[in-house]
Amino acid sequence: MQSSSVMAPLNMNFSQRVVVTPDGYHWMPSPSHSVERMPLERVSAETGHTTSIVRYAPQAAFPEHIHAGGEEIFVIDGIFQDEYGDYPAGTYIRNPSGTRHAPRSETGCLLFVKLSQFADGDAQQIVIKTHNTPFLPGHGGLRVLPLHSHGTESTALVFWPKGEKFLPHTHVGGEEIFVLSGEFIDEHGRYPEGSWLRSPHLSSHHPWVETDTLIYVKTGHLG
Repeated sequence: MQSSSVMAPLNMNFSQRVVVTPDGYHWMPSPSHSVERMPLERVSAETGHTTSIVRYAPQAAFPEHIHAGGEEIFVIDGIFQDEYGDYPAGTYIRNPSGTRHAPRSETGCLLFVKLSQFADGDAQQIVIKTHNTPFLPGHGGLRVLPLHSHGTESTALVFWPKGEKFLPHTHVGGEEIFVLSGEFIDEHGRYPEGSWLRSPHLSSHHPWVETDTLIYVKTGHLG
């Protein structure tokens, strides 16, 4: 299998399968010059619906702001901070619409960020430090750490042990994956650490891994 690398256009159709691997990263400056963004999707400029990887330099900071449509964060590396606390690598954060903060990072950090994608009625604020939270048994040898669910949408971390294979299956409502460590594989390609995949409603695949692999997975939100 060949590794797939597709640079995501800013405006995207959820009926398309999209893959971005690290060799396709193109970092862009943000309004704060010490923070850079790698855009993965920008579905609507009006609503601010975006998905991106965000990189804070040491001592980087943003002014206080309000999340009009909510913010979902997974801390990939380093320590993310705001006036409410410190969030080391492995922390999952949901700040619903109307919340505000002044984010910063003394050490620098790398984040996976989704903006303005909260479903109607989802006002739950969440902070989970996943390194201190036990995973649950999943299918086969998989281990699962549920992070959030609302309506048909579900978000979790899934650990795949070396050599694990999953049955061919179809994604009702679509699936989004970010590879946090290891390498995720299916019949369409190989996706190393740092890869982002978005598979549309009713797409199918047959995934496996050859090394221990940890992925962030969101399902049911693309139908």
